[in-house]
Amino acid sequence: MAASANSARRNDFRARGMPGYWAFVVHRLSGVGLALFIPVHFWALSRSLQGEVALNSFLRWTDTALFKFAEWGLVCLLAAHLVGGVRLLLIEFAPWRGIRISWIAAMVGTTLSVAILLAALMVV
Repeated sequence: MAASANSARRNDFRARGMPGYWAFVVHRLSGVGLALFIPVHFWALSRSLQGEVALNSFLRWTDTALFKFAEWGLVCLLAAHLVGGVRLLLIEFAPWRGIRISWIAAMVGTTLSVAILLAALMVV
């Protein structure tokens, strides 16, 4: 029993060098980041229920550079989580043909492309 536990732990460390492991980490962290955003989003929506003054105060705060950068980060999280989810669906339901490193590379490229495109649109 102890030998199999040591073997599993050793395999875990070997997996960390694989692109699929890092795709999993990005997908998991982006999901956690989005889950942490939801209560903040609900709080922001609640400002409109507290009256026009509270909403206008919040909207003035959203015009800051820090907030714009945070919006871009949120879009990057959404893009990474979306593309990682599509990658997982393809792995689960497409015919299996070995390691799909090209899918992982496509996920990274698509995520970066969407993030850069949306950042450019936010600046305009």
